[in-house]
Amino acid sequence: MSQKKWYQMTAEEIMQSQQIHPSKGLSSEEARKRLDEHGRNELSEGAKVSPVALFLNQFKDFMVLVLMGATLISGLLGEYLDAITIVAIIIMNGILGFVQEFRAERSLRALKELSAPNAKVLRDGVLSQIPARELVPGDVVFLESGDRVPADLRFIDANSLYAEESALTGESVPVNKHTNALDGEEVPLGDQRNLGFMGTMVTRGTAKGIIVRTGMSTEMGKIADLIQSTESMETPLQHRLEQLGKILIIVALALTVVVVVAGIVHGQEPYGMFLAGVSLAVAAIPEGLPAIVTIALALGVQRMIQRKAIVRKLPSVETLGCASVICSDKTGTLTQNKMTVTHLWLGGHILEVSGDGYDPHGEITSGGKHVNIRNNQMLRRLLQVSVLCNNAMLVEEKPEVRRKKQPVEEPGSQWSIKGDPTEGALVVLGAKAGVTQQSMDGLYHRIGEFPFDSERKRMSVLVEHQGGRTVCTKGAPDVLLQQCCYVLWDDRVIPFTPTLKQKVLAANEGMAKNALRVLGLAYRDLKISDRSSDEEEVELGLVFIGLTGMIDPPRKEVRDAISQCRRAGIKTVMITGDHQGTAEAIAKQLGIFPAAGGLALNGQQLNQLSDEELDQRVEDTYVYARVSPEHKLRIVKSLQRNGHVVAMTGDGVNDAPAVKAADIGIAMGINGTDVTKEASSLVLSDDNFASIVAAIEEGRGIYENIRKFIRYLLASNVGEIMTMFLAMMAGLPLPLIPIQILWVNLVTDGLPAMALGVDQAEKDLMQQKPRGSRENIFARRLGWKIISRGLLIGFCTLAAFWIVLQQGPKGDAAALVQAQTVAFATLVMAQLIHVFDCRSSRSIFHRNPLQNGYLVLAVISSLILMLAVLYIDQLQPIFKTVPLGWKDWIIVLVFAGIPTFLMGLGSVMSRPAKRKQIRYGSAKPVTR
Repeated sequence: MSQKKWYQMTAEEIMQSQQIHPSKGLSSEEARKRLDEHGRNELSEGAKVSPVALFLNQFKDFMVLVLMGATLISGLLGEYLDAITIVAIIIMNGILGFVQEFRAERSLRALKELSAPNAKVLRDGVLSQIPARELVPGDVVFLESGDRVPADLRFIDANSLYAEESALTGESVPVNKHTNALDGEEVPLGDQRNLGFMGTMVTRGTAKGIIVRTGMSTEMGKIADLIQSTESMETPLQHRLEQLGKILIIVALALTVVVVVAGIVHGQEPYGMFLAGVSLAVAAIPEGLPAIVTIALALGVQRMIQRKAIVRKLPSVETLGCASVICSDKTGTLTQNKMTVTHLWLGGHILEVSGDGYDPHGEITSGGKHVNIRNNQMLRRLLQVSVLCNNAMLVEEKPEVRRKKQPVEEPGSQWSIKGDPTEGALVVLGAKAGVTQQSMDGLYHRIGEFPFDSERKRMSVLVEHQGGRTVCTKGAPDVLLQQCCYVLWDDRVIPFTPTLKQKVLAANEGMAKNALRVLGLAYRDLKISDRSSDEEEVELGLVFIGLTGMIDPPRKEVRDAISQCRRAGIKTVMITGDHQGTAEAIAKQLGIFPAAGGLALNGQQLNQLSDEELDQRVEDTYVYARVSPEHKLRIVKSLQRNGHVVAMTGDGVNDAPAVKAADIGIAMGINGTDVTKEASSLVLSDDNFASIVAAIEEGRGIYENIRKFIRYLLASNVGEIMTMFLAMMAGLPLPLIPIQILWVNLVTDGLPAMALGVDQAEKDLMQQKPRGSRENIFARRLGWKIISRGLLIGFCTLAAFWIVLQQGPKGDAAALVQAQTVAFATLVMAQLIHVFDCRSSRSIFHRNPLQNGYLVLAVISSLILMLAVLYIDQLQPIFKTVPLGWKDWIIVLVFAGIPTFLMGLGSVMSRPAKRKQIRYGSAKPVTR
C-alpha cells in the first residue's frame, strides 16, 4: 500500500508521522537535528553567474564578432569615425543585454521575498517567535488573520479560517480551510483545503498547523525549481538576425574576393583593388543593422507604453508579431477580478443587475424595466440583509488622492473593497439601490455575530432597531433552506411549502449552471423571549427572501479583442486555477470556443494524459481549469512542440515558470506579483487582455519594418557589389573608388534606413496569418526582391558609367573621373528612389510616398550629402568627383529610376495572382 499524502492523513496520523505532541511541539534539540537534516526553510537561487561574466557573455554573439571585424577593417582604412561608431554600437548592445539578463535573474529573489520573515512556533512547550528560515518539519505553528504562511503545513485546528491563495493556485477568492482528511489520490492544489502553503496569506480566522514541508520541498519551492530549470526561449528575431549575419559575412567576403581577383586579372593595380575590395566588404556588411534594429525596437517600445504594454526585453517586442496562441489567465485578465452580483431571484422572478465592478452605480431591472425598491418589499428586504449581514466595506478613493500614487487619465472616483470579495459584491449591490452601510448604521445596531465556517456554511448577524431585534442570515442555498419555515413571496410572508422549496432549488441550480456563485438570504424578527446567544435557536424558523447570483464578470473590451485575434489567425486559450464550470461559462461569454466547438480539460484529466496524448488534444482544447504550475508549464511546452509561438499571461507566483518558458511571457502590472514580472518579457500596465492585441499589432509592425530596412540595405549593398563585380568581369576601369564606396554607404545606409524603422504599418496587417517562428528572414519573396533589385541597380549604375565613359577619349583620366562621378550619383539616386519602394510589400505605387515624413526628411538629407561632394570645391579632390551638368543628370535620373519602374510594373501586373494566393492560402501557422 502506497504511503498516504499529507492531505489524506488525519490530524492524529500527522502528529504520529512527525513524532510530536501538539501542546508541546518539538524540543530545541530535536529542532536542531531536523534543521541539519532538512536544511533551512528558504528558497535557493541555484548557481549564480557573476555580473562580470554576465557582461562578457554579451560579446559572444556572431554578429558582434562580425562588427568587431568591421571595426578592425575601418581602422586599417583610416575610417576612424566609422570604427568609433561601431565600437559604440557594440558596447551599447552589450550593456543593454547585460541589464536585461541581470534583471531576469532577480525573479528568484522576488520569490524569496514572499516567504514570511518570522513565525509563531511552539518549542519546548513555549510559544515563541523565531525566524521562519529556522522552521523544520514537525514544528507546530500558530496563525491569525494577516499572517503569511511560513511553510507548507497541515492544519490541525482551524477557526473560521480563510486564506488568499490566488498567487499560487489562481483561485479568485479566499478559500475556506478546515482540518478534515481528504479522499482521493490526485486532489488539485486548489482543493487541498486542509493544507496551508508557503507564501499565501491568512485573511480571516485563526489556526494551528504542523509543518510538513520546508524550503525547496514546498509548493513555492517547486515553482522556484521550475524557474531555475526553465530555459528562456531564443526569440525569433534573435534567431533570424544571427542567421542573417552568417549569410552576409560569407556572401560579402566571397564576392569581394572574386571582385579583387577579377580586377587584378584584368590588369588593375593590386593595392588599389585590395582597398576597393576592403571598402566593398565594409559596405556589404551592414554594420549599422543592429543599431537600426535596436532603434526600431526602442521606438516601438515607446508606442507600446502608450498602449499599456511595458517591455522588459527589447527583442520580445517582435516576438508577439508571430504569436499563434495566447494562453491567458482568467482572473483579472479576461475578467475584472471584482466579484459582482449580476442576477437576483425573488418570488419566482429573475432580476438583472447592471454596473461595472465595485462602482456603486448601476440599476436593478426586470424584463428591461427599472425596479423601484419602494414598491418592492422583497427587494428592499434582500438589500437590507445583504448590507447588514456583512463585514466588508466599500471604499471611495478620490481622484486627487489617487494622483499621488499613479497617473490618472480619466476623472472620477476609484472604488475598492476592504474585506471578502463575496461580501463586497453584496455591499455594492445595496449601494446601487441606495441601501448603503451608512444609511443602515443609523437605523440598525449590531449586537452579535455567528461567523461563517465550512461546516455551518452560513453566517448570521443580530441587529437591534427601533422595533426590536432581527437576525439576518446568508449562506449556501441548500443549507439555508433547511433553516427556513417561511418565505417572502409577493411581498407577503407565507409558509415555505415543499413545492416552493423545490422552485428555489431549481432556480439555484439554473444560476449555478451559468457559473454564478449563489447565496441565499433570510431573516427573522426575534421575540423578547428568544435567546440571542444560541446560534442554533436563533437560526431556526427563518423567512427565506431570495437568491443572489454573482460572478467575476468578463472585461467589456475582451470579447472584441478575442474576435480580432481570431481574424489574425491567433488562438486564445484560457488557463485558470478556477473551477471548470466557471471557466467554461466565461469562455462561452467571451467567444473563446470556436463555432465548431472545443474541448475543456481540468487538472485531474491532464494528470492522466501522457505528453504524446496531450500533444494530440492540445489543438482542440481552449479551456484548462483547476490546473497547477506544472500543468501550465506542460501546456505551454505541448503547444510549442506542436509548432506554435506561445504568449503566456500570468499574475500569480504559480504562473511564473510557464511565463518564463513561453516564447513571450506577459505579466500583469497591477495585480501581478514581482516574481511573475521579473520572469516576464512584457508587463501590462492595465492588466487587460485587449492590450495584448495592441502589442501584437505593434510587434507585427516592428518586424515588417525590420524587413523593410533589411530589404533596402541589402538590395543597396548588392547593387554596390554588382556594380564593381560586373565592371571587373567586363574588364572595365573601376566605376567607383574606395572612398566613394564608403561615402555611398554613409549617405544611403543611415538616416533612410532608420526612417523605414518607424514607418506606418499597412492597413491589412492584422488580417494576415501569423508567420512561423522559424521563418527565414528572406521568406515571402524578400530574397528575390533583394537580389533582383540589387542586380538592376548594379546593371543600371554600370550602364550609366559605360555610356559617359564612351563619350570621352579612350584612356582619358578626366573622362574616367566624369564617368565615376555619374556612377556615384546614379547609385545613390537609385537607392534613394528604392527606399520608397521598400515601404510596401506590393509596389511603390501602392502607398503615398509622402506619408512617412521622417523618410522624406532623411532622403533630402542624403541628397544634400551627395550634392556636397559633387559641388563643394574643397570636397571634390578628396572624393575624386566633378560637377555634373544637366545632360549628366538626365542620364543619372533615367538609369536610377529604371529599377523601381520595372519592378513596380511587374508587381502591378502580378497582383491579382497574389491576392488569390492569400485568399485561399492556409491559415495554419508555419511550424517551428
